[in-house]
Amino acid sequence: MSVIIAGAVRLYLSEANGQMGITGDIGTAENLADARLVAAPLPEFAELYETHYAVVYRAALRITGNPADAEDALQTVFLRILGNLTREADPPAARNPEAWFRRAACNAAIDILRRRTARAEVGMDDVVPLKLIVKPEALLKEQLRRAIAALEPEDAELFLLRYVEGFSNGDLAEIFRQEKNNIAVRLHRIRQALQKEMER
Repeated sequence: MSVIIAGAVRLYLSEANGQMGITGDIGTAENLADARLVAAPLPEFAELYETHYAVVYRAALRITGNPADAEDALQTVFLRILGNLTREADPPAARNPEAWFRRAACNAAIDILRRRTARAEVGMDDVVPLKLIVKPEALLKEQLRRAIAALEPEDAELFLLRYVEGFSNGDLAEIFRQEKNNIAVRLHRIRQALQKEMER
């Protein structure tokens, strides 16, 4: 398990222990039932992490274009699943793990892109034009990332799952619980919106 995730797990467990009345380390507890609730999902979590961390990281890296942001998305996804394991008997990832982890990676990466876009809004007088620093291909990728960040969350997710993750329209129809034709129309409209956003 990566150092980032291991540290996050320890932090999560220490917070969970405080909320459940568990004192000291995980092994000492006033209420053994509460201690079992916290400790029970760890083997399942470790197995999920080992099985799916590469899929989550690659998906987030393709979307964000930045290894540090991809690691942040990876951490966010697995902290969410860890929280679900302690609260739910049947977490969403248990039903269709591959699709759930890819979708979760897209959502986390989109959130990161939005935060990055919000931070990037600085005075243009102080900034050297990006075109002078970056190669045209890199500039195009960054424009696309910003345009995706401007989309509605579900539209951005749909676009990324189709064109970055390679899901078919049929797969997306099942995931989003819509007709296949509706997915095709939505994707067409999303591409038009991205085109307009990139031309601005």
